[in-house]
Amino acid sequence: MPELPEVETIRLGLAAHIVGRHIDQVEVLHPRAVRRQAGGAADLVARLRGLTIAEVRRRGKYLWLAVDSGEPADGWAVVIHLGMSGQLLIAEPGAPDQTHLRIRLTLAPDHATAAPIELRFVDQRTFGGWFIDDWAIDDWAVDDSGTIVPESISHIAPDPFESSYDQERVIARIRAKHTEIKRALLDQTLISGVGNIYADEALWRARLHGTRVTDRISRAKLTELLDAVTDVMSEAIVVGGTSFDDLYVNVNGQSGYFERALNAYGREGEPCRRCETIMRRTAFTNRSSFYCPKCQRPQSPTSVR
Repeated sequence: MPELPEVETIRLGLAAHIVGRHIDQVEVLHPRAVRRQAGGAADLVARLRGLTIAEVRRRGKYLWLAVDSGEPADGWAVVIHLGMSGQLLIAEPGAPDQTHLRIRLTLAPDHATAAPIELRFVDQRTFGGWFIDDWAIDDWAVDDSGTIVPESISHIAPDPFESSYDQERVIARIRAKHTEIKRALLDQTLISGVGNIYADEALWRARLHGTRVTDRISRAKLTELLDAVTDVMSEAIVVGGTSFDDLYVNVNGQSGYFERALNAYGREGEPCRRCETIMRRTAFTNRSSFYCPKCQRPQSPTSVR
């Protein structure tokens, strides 16, 4: 599943191409792509046609298109989740369809010299999808941080790139729990946007083993860890995120390059770039964790740091 840097790369690409454009046509080519839409494909098509895309926004791994209905107190958010393999691609009308094309928006020019374009949602595994989150300005959900977001994702915590992100509050909430630190990093109600790749990278940078128990980690060490989370995702955004296969690409179909800078994830059997100890992999739920057994030691029964 794409993590924050990949989704932010997509958001930036979409913002450059589709904001201000009118939706001329909407085609839903697979019912699973709109399974969360009340009224199904016909409802999504009827409600989006003729409107204007006002903004492309993101929280964590979720994207939404703010759609201008033309009424000052009304608007809709088209919430998009990419699932395991979802792609949002910009294409010229008439370009060959991708094999797993699920939704197509034909967008009119935003000025006289521009040409129409298509926004295509391609999803091989069909775990992703689109749905409309209705809102009026006074009725949109306000999350715990006081930020207005679509109601359907109001339970998702702010990510490190939002103005409402409060690192001290996140640290306090993590320390109040008794769980493994990697599980806490992946808990989207604590901090959003972090997935398996960037959790392993941040833990390596902070010299923390993923099984360390949260209420036995010092505030200073958690500060170091969350700083590492922000730093590693910032660096990944600069190079377009991490691509291990062709399921993640940006809106122009290009792969990200952060795989070349990974220090932990996927490096089982290779030397640690800090101490040259051979990196290891362990099972973590239905995924894997990668770590250095020397730099990232499991917590001793009595230590707190």
